[in-house]
Amino acid sequence: MRRIDHIIIHCSATREDRDYTPGQLEADHRRRGFLGIGYHYYIRRDGTVLSTRPLAQPGAHCRGHNAHSIGICYEGGLDARGQPRDTRTPPQRAALRALVAQLLKRLNGEARVCGHRDLSPDLDGDGQVEPEEWTRQCPCFEVGREL
Repeated sequence: MRRIDHIIIHCSATREDRDYTPGQLEADHRRRGFLGIGYHYYIRRDGTVLSTRPLAQPGAHCRGHNAHSIGICYEGGLDARGQPRDTRTPPQRAALRALVAQLLKRLNGEARVCGHRDLSPDLDGDGQVEPEEWTRQCPCFEVGREL
């Protein structure tokens, strides 16, 4: 197993009123030049957790962090108008909590759990990545408060 120091949470940045199937996700990632889905796990609206990339294989989900991270993506992240919003369903929330707990146990608690946006550059150099410094909204909720 490769060294893991981050578990990075993502949203698919798709509208809450439309399905985004694993097939669509894979096709979109292949169009971007990936060798399949870049995340290790994908959580559907009904809470189904799909293993989409072997943990032993580096992801393709967060530039500069792929070699030593696990990527988890949930379906959604945009409201019906296409605006960023926490659209997770109760089954998605439960599945995400359970998956992160399982992974942390496997890693002996030695990984930082964060959102993709939390790895944006600290532009003002104060040691914190504030909302005005985010390069993206993903995953549309505060991972540090919830996980």
